[in-house]
Amino acid sequence: MKPVEAFATETTGHGLYVYEMRKTSEEGKCLFLEGMNCGIYGVRPLVCRFYPFKLVTKKDGKPRFFCTGECPGIGSGKKLERKYFENLFNRAYDQLGDRRRGG
Repeated sequence: MKPVEAFATETTGHGLYVYEMRKTSEEGKCLFLEGMNCGIYGVRPLVCRFYPFKLVTKKDGKPRFFCTGECPGIGSGKKLERKYFENLFNRAYDQLGDRRRGG
């Protein structure tokens, strides 16, 4: 298993996210992007599972999803249902809870 620093960098100012995937130097794309496909799709990290959506905590303390316009796949593929995002949110909450407890 590779250390996280081999493919991600620590980040600040991105809300709940602690790491950001490294990008290729020539085009600024994800290191694991192979054409239009993810080379690590089955084991991709949680932040990638949210993409092109970003989970942000608003000033009122409530989480909100926002969508980035940079993803070429927006509007194609199957529609993701609310349950998909609820499951992702719960996974993120569990992982963040573990981190806050030192896990």
